[in-house]
Amino acid sequence: MLNVILDILKVPAILVGLISLIGLLLQKKSASDTIKGTIKTILGFIIIGGGAGILVGALVPFGELFEVGFNVQGIVPNNEAIVGMALKEYGTATALIMAFGMLANILIAKFTPLKYIFLTGHHTFYMACMIAVILAVGGLTGTTLIGVGALVLGFIMTFFPAIAQPTMRKIIGSDDVAFGHFGTVGYVLSAWVGSLVGKNSKSTEEMALPKNLSFLRDSSISISLTMSILYIIVAVAAGPEYVEQNLSGGQNYIVFAVVQAITFAAGVYIILQGVRLLLAEIVPAFTGISQKLVPNAKPALDCPIVFPYAPNAVLIGFLSSFVGGIVGLLILGQLKMILILPGVVPHFFCGATAGVFGNATGGRKGATIGAFIHGLLITFLPVALLPILGSLGFANTTFSDADFGVVGIILGYIVGYF
Repeated sequence: MLNVILDILKVPAILVGLISLIGLLLQKKSASDTIKGTIKTILGFIIIGGGAGILVGALVPFGELFEVGFNVQGIVPNNEAIVGMALKEYGTATALIMAFGMLANILIAKFTPLKYIFLTGHHTFYMACMIAVILAVGGLTGTTLIGVGALVLGFIMTFFPAIAQPTMRKIIGSDDVAFGHFGTVGYVLSAWVGSLVGKNSKSTEEMALPKNLSFLRDSSISISLTMSILYIIVAVAAGPEYVEQNLSGGQNYIVFAVVQAITFAAGVYIILQGVRLLLAEIVPAFTGISQKLVPNAKPALDCPIVFPYAPNAVLIGFLSSFVGGIVGLLILGQLKMILILPGVVPHFFCGATAGVFGNATGGRKGATIGAFIHGLLITFLPVALLPILGSLGFANTTFSDADFGVVGIILGYIVGYF
């Protein structure tokens, strides 16, 4: 039974679909409206997941070509990889912390001013896993481990959306939706940097282009062209022989690079469409929960929820964060520390979001500099987190997004102190 519940909680589409169903039932909507709203909510999440899958599939070769072309080796932060390793030993603790942590989130939202319900199921799962590992390494066992872990998880599931909400209001222009993704420290930092450096800077979405370049206002076109240039650079650096023998299946390496770049843009386009569909359904459905169970509660949703509001900032944020990761890698090399390679997947999803947050407070300068600082942050945080993870710290991967580093380091030192 526990495994079944865990499987449901791990699937964001089903989890959010259930939330939508509960909200519609509490509003006593008709059967047809309830079925339609629930299915469309699930459909929106599946579309987002499908777009993310296409995007990640196009990004993986980019990361490999970067490593081969520029001859760098080190640890590549990846949440899925480190969680996969950790579950072999900490699977039961992870499941229980996640289940009771979600309950704690609802209770905190009901009885405190922090009215946020965190609905990004896979990130809840990853954070529950990291908390389980750190508490176990620190010596906690049994019900103490589960109880402390659930309280920590429930608290951060309400705290992080709360600190992101002031910027979220600027991004989406309303207070209906909150932000639920465990990279929030990096995004809030980007927004703060944007407020410092971006005075009078125009938004990334205000592109003043000559008429013959007006097609670049279409984010799908600008992303395709920009990523094509980057892909061709890393493909040339890796060499045609490597690309054609190991990645393209014999296809010309330049053609392969361009196709992957446009596939990346297609993934972004699909995500944007999924977000629009999801928002149209989840916000009205969540009204029922707000009215009946947790008054004034807001659904905290995954990072792509902000992408449609500043598509140009998405690309600028990714590129700036990735550059920050490269600069951070060079600094670590000079300091002769563990090398953290810039993983293109976290730098896209988190860097893009940092770009949107930076743009909201500081326009183009905020998006560029804020995301660059974010890239440095997610390069150095994993270095400090590695020793806290015990034996998992010797693996060739670690947690990638900013909140994992911040929560892990603080929690590790608190547990170590006591």
